[in-house]
Amino acid sequence: MNINSSIDPQNLKSKLDQFWKLSGEKITSIEKEYNTALGAPVFTVNGKYSTRGWTEWTQGFQFGSAVLQFDATGDEQFLKSGRDNTVNKMAPHISHIGVHDHGFNNLSTYGNLHRLMVEGKIPFNGWEKNFYELALKASGAVQASRWSKTREGGFIYSFNGPHSLFVDTIRSCRVLMVSHKLGHYLPGENDVRISLLKRAVEHLISTARFSVYYGEGRDSYDVWGRTAHEAVFNMNDGNFRCPNSQQGYTGFSTWTRGLAWAMLGFAEELEFVDSLSEEEFLGIISKAELTGILLKGAKATCDFYIANTASDGIPYWDTGAPGLVKLGDYLNRPAEPYNAFEPVDSSAAAIGSQGLLRLGKYLQNKGDLEGGNRYWQAGLTVVSRLLETPYLSVDAAHQGLLLHSVYHRPNGWDNIPKGQKIPCNESSMWGDYHIREAALYLTRIISGGTYYTFFNGVK
Repeated sequence: MNINSSIDPQNLKSKLDQFWKLSGEKITSIEKEYNTALGAPVFTVNGKYSTRGWTEWTQGFQFGSAVLQFDATGDEQFLKSGRDNTVNKMAPHISHIGVHDHGFNNLSTYGNLHRLMVEGKIPFNGWEKNFYELALKASGAVQASRWSKTREGGFIYSFNGPHSLFVDTIRSCRVLMVSHKLGHYLPGENDVRISLLKRAVEHLISTARFSVYYGEGRDSYDVWGRTAHEAVFNMNDGNFRCPNSQQGYTGFSTWTRGLAWAMLGFAEELEFVDSLSEEEFLGIISKAELTGILLKGAKATCDFYIANTASDGIPYWDTGAPGLVKLGDYLNRPAEPYNAFEPVDSSAAAIGSQGLLRLGKYLQNKGDLEGGNRYWQAGLTVVSRLLETPYLSVDAAHQGLLLHSVYHRPNGWDNIPKGQKIPCNESSMWGDYHIREAALYLTRIISGGTYYTFFNGVK
């Protein structure tokens, strides 16, 4: 991608103003028209949100979007919607033992509402605050219970089973971190107190070691920053066996949304670890060593994104997708969502942009201005492009906010509109939520507000 070094967050203010206006209209449209009896909305088909029964991992993004909308605009109708839906409909997600998505569903809802209260953006209410905290404590413990031991440590296993480490799950570590900071732990057999911080740290290390490549000779396709969607383990002896992919092309190519989850997950956890004292890591790992692991993973994945993305900062869905060869020199021109061979994935761009921004800000704060500015400007470049057509959905009849998102290309789940040859022109609940997160991050930067992190006010 070509990094635009001249963009300043203030340059994006008019785009962000338009974005939040459109965002509110889309949220309202979904609430009025979507049939909730079908389950959580997942992605659009011809511009209308539909569902796909796999796991209920997107409902928190739906209700969390309303909370982010209130955060950005102060419009009370969205606070009421987000709060009421969280209280009335999100309880099953707290105790859901069958998924690795607690950091998605519950931090997007209970976590954002708790954050707004401790930041003073909504009135303080002791019982309400305790309600949110109890939900976050329980969610972190339930997520930590999905635990597989390896020879080197362990990981939170995916819905595929105990052998399966998903790169996505790095973002679920956030709910363990929040639960830990709220003073919680996972009670085990014989009342053993299992540290949520320790489990989160071990999962981060496993992800860094087995899901990310560093150009160190791991296999024939070992390239700095490449990621594998799934790492497969032999659960009889805890040994790593092979990379794999559920939603990418192969285990030896890079599914770009998985890459983006890693970019953002490493960057957010760097910020969190930086907020902790050395003493909190006693008996686990030194803070310096963990920071080094996270920083290496963040830089590697962000570098790979920059090197393997089209010139405007929007990636295709997988860097090894077989049809890319038919596009010619596709990296040195803007992404083409309406091409005839392989789809782009704007949701990967929305997620990855926030990882670039957070890593850039982290490095700037540590005095590495050259490196920090590079990632920061890359993040601004991506967000600026997403806030424009053909990615920003300006059609009032289309319920999606961010166009050209892809869900599951190998399974053929994505809609191919009439007259097109590949999936395009559709949105996803995670893509819409994460472009809102990135937009809120920059909206706060522009206004001089409190720096936005998932752990704001958690003590």
